[in-house]
Amino acid sequence: MKSIVVVSSRTGNTLKVAGAVAYALDESMEAVKVEENPDVSEYDLVVVGTWIDKGSADKKAAEFIKKLRDKRVAVFATLGAYADSEHAGKCIENIISLFDKSCDVVGSFICQGAVSQKMIDMMTKMFPAGHPHAMNEARIKRLADGKSHPDEKDLQNAREYFSALKASVLAQ
Repeated sequence: MKSIVVVSSRTGNTLKVAGAVAYALDESMEAVKVEENPDVSEYDLVVVGTWIDKGSADKKAAEFIKKLRDKRVAVFATLGAYADSEHAGKCIENIISLFDKSCDVVGSFICQGAVSQKMIDMMTKMFPAGHPHAMNEARIKRLADGKSHPDEKDLQNAREYFSALKASVLAQ
């Protein structure tokens, strides 16, 4: 099975996970940045990695995803929220909905990533007290918890997930 990992990363979080995903699929593979606009016509599996922006794939990844046709695909993402949150699940649903109906989505993975201080500062200024996205105790704790992510456990989880996915896809 010939696979490619295409990634969009803003702060390096998603790129770090992309390395783990690529390694799980083929120890000699390296992820390709979405900006390189790779030709995926010869690949059996296209794995797309994105950071979460406004509840879905970032603009570059979304544009790439929307161009894919008749491909077996999988996605992975990093976000500032907890990976087991309802929001994380909704983000994955939103990304999957971007794929053309001709694509076969065979898997998805998401993990927490650190949010840059610049983004935190911007959000603090943008959302005043009382706004649903304003800084509150729970949000401050989540952002603090995320500072170390993706960590080695997240990367191990990504490797294990995509190793199992590879075995499953090969068995089909």
